[in-house]
Amino acid sequence: MAAAHTPRESAHAAALGVRQALGGSFAAISKWERELGKLRVLVNTGELAEGEEEFPDDESYPVHEFPEIVGFLHEQWAGGGEPSAWVEAVEGSHAPEPQVPEEGPAGAGGGNRQRMAALRRRGRGCCVVAPIVLHGRAWGELYVARRTGEPVFGRADADFASVLAAVTAAGIAQTERLAEARRLAFTDALTGLANRRAVDMRLDEALELHRRDEVVVSLVVCDLNGLKRVNDSRGHAVGDRLLERFGSVLSLCGAMLPGTLVARLGGDEFCLLAVGPPADEVVKVAGELCDRAGELDLGEGVAVGVASTGDPIGPVRSARRLFRLADAAQYKAKAARSGEPVIAGRHGGKDDPVVRLADAPDRRTGPERRRFRR
Repeated sequence: MAAAHTPRESAHAAALGVRQALGGSFAAISKWERELGKLRVLVNTGELAEGEEEFPDDESYPVHEFPEIVGFLHEQWAGGGEPSAWVEAVEGSHAPEPQVPEEGPAGAGGGNRQRMAALRRRGRGCCVVAPIVLHGRAWGELYVARRTGEPVFGRADADFASVLAAVTAAGIAQTERLAEARRLAFTDALTGLANRRAVDMRLDEALELHRRDEVVVSLVVCDLNGLKRVNDSRGHAVGDRLLERFGSVLSLCGAMLPGTLVARLGGDEFCLLAVGPPADEVVKVAGELCDRAGELDLGEGVAVGVASTGDPIGPVRSARRLFRLADAAQYKAKAARSGEPVIAGRHGGKDDPVVRLADAPDRRTGPERRRFRR
C-alpha cells in the first residue's frame, strides 16, 4: 500500500494482502458513501463469481441491508470502542470456535440474510467482515471469503482480520494524504484549475507524443482584460470573483475539447492545452471563449492567442517554443483590442508576423521575461 499512487491502487494492494494473510479464496474492499447511503465496492480480488469484476464501475449495496455499518459501527465503535470483525457462515457450516465477538453487532455472525444469500449464490461457505475505521469514523469494510467446503473462519481469524483492517485504514489514510498533496501541488488555489506546474508537465508529455506520433498539440493563452481596473476600483475580493468566474467559463469551453487541460498560469493569465483535436476545432473553441468572456459583467473581455502544431508555425521541439508562439499571438490580440483570437501561422505561414514576433530576440525584463523560463 505504501507504493500505491491512487486510492484504487491502495485498496487493490490491501485486498491482495488480506486475502493471502487470511487464506481466503476471495477478498473485497468497500467504501461507505454516506451521501448515497451505499456500500460501494472498490476492488474484488481472487476467484471472481459470475458478474463480479476486479474494478467494478458500479457495484454497490444499500446500507440498510447491512445495518452494522450504520448502526453498531457508527454508534458504538466510532464512539470510542475498538472495532471487531465477525464471521458469517451459510447454514450447515460449522466453525471450530465461536464466530462472533460477544459485543458483536446484531445480525452479524449468523443473521444477515443478504450476506448468506450472496455466499450461497457465489459458491462460498463463509466470510469474515472487518470494519475499516478512518479518523474515528466508519469508512468501509474489508471482506474475505472461503469456498464452500473449506474450513470456516474462527475467532482467531476474526481477531486477525481486525488487525488487518487497522493496517488497511492506515494505508488508505496515507494514500489519501499523498493524493491531496499531489492535488494541491498541481492546482491553483483560487480557481481550482490546474496550475503552471501541471501545464509544464502535461506539455512536455504532449510534445513527446507529437514528436513520436505527430499528435496535434495546441496551446491557447488567455489574458483577462481589465483585472487591474477591477482590483483598483472595486477591491481585490471582486477581482478574485472575476478570476473565478472566468475560470468557470474557461473550464466550460475546455470541456468542448476532450482531454483538454484547463489552467491558470498566474495573475490574469490562463491557458487551454489540447492534445489530439485538430487545430480548427481548437480555434473554434477559442472563438467561443472570446464571446463568452465578453458577456461577463466584470472585466473587459479577454485577449486570446493560439499556437498549434497543426498550423504552419515551423518545428516545435520544446514547450518554450509553443509558449512563445501562443503568447506572441495573445500579445498581438491584446494590442489590437481584438474580440477574436489571434492564431499563429495563419497569416502567411512562417512569414506570419506573429511567428516572426515569437522568433525575435526576447528583450523583455521582469515577470514578462521570467514567464518563458523553464
